[in-house]
Amino acid sequence: MNSLSHILHTISYMGLPLLFAMVLHEYAHGWTADKCGDPTAKLQGRLTMNPLAHIDPFGTILVPLICLLLPGGFFIGWAKPVPIDPRNMHNPRRDMALTAAAGPGMNLLLAVASALFLALLVTLEPTLSLQQQADTDPSSSLMTTLVLRPIAIMALYSVIINVLLALFNLIPIPPLDGGRILTCLFPAKPAMALMRMEPYGMMILVGLIVFDKELRVIHTITNTFASGLSGTILSTALGLGGGSQ
Repeated sequence: MNSLSHILHTISYMGLPLLFAMVLHEYAHGWTADKCGDPTAKLQGRLTMNPLAHIDPFGTILVPLICLLLPGGFFIGWAKPVPIDPRNMHNPRRDMALTAAAGPGMNLLLAVASALFLALLVTLEPTLSLQQQADTDPSSSLMTTLVLRPIAIMALYSVIINVLLALFNLIPIPPLDGGRILTCLFPAKPAMALMRMEPYGMMILVGLIVFDKELRVIHTITNTFASGLSGTILSTALGLGGGSQ
């Protein structure tokens, strides 16, 4: 079990990026559904950037805290899903696929934006260190140490968190976004078979997490795909900005 000081230290850097990632993920679903003809989220006050409207006490607060307390390094969380009614959409199958894809798409946009912002900070302040526990560089100013460095580390976490959320949600198991996208793209019979999995989707995901040492599905997503994509986004952005960290 991690120490309380380590947990608080991690929360101080990961809390805001994780909250914005989950809130904007759900906002993107609601915004896209509204543009496709379904105003349900707007009518229920969910088409807002206010985090309080999207926080799920269990998925947004309790589950991430439990992940921090437990060993293993796996981290998961979610916001309250926005209400969507496909019957209001202009073309339900196409529009539901677009609405489902909007959440992961928003996370990828946030990852790229965070990486570009980080590259800007590194370009403006070349002495900036991105190591949480790094010793203070004697050449760094007080502004860099107390303000720019924490913001830069949060931007770095934002890239990693948003890439993880995007890829995790694209797992093709309902009720995750990847499962909903496939349901809309498949012909009628395979789509119905996939839809019947939805009541058991969370149980399947829990099984994948519990038995990940044997199955290596979550490990592949987090350690291979997510690390590779995060690294590519960061190295590209830092290369554009002339950074070397």
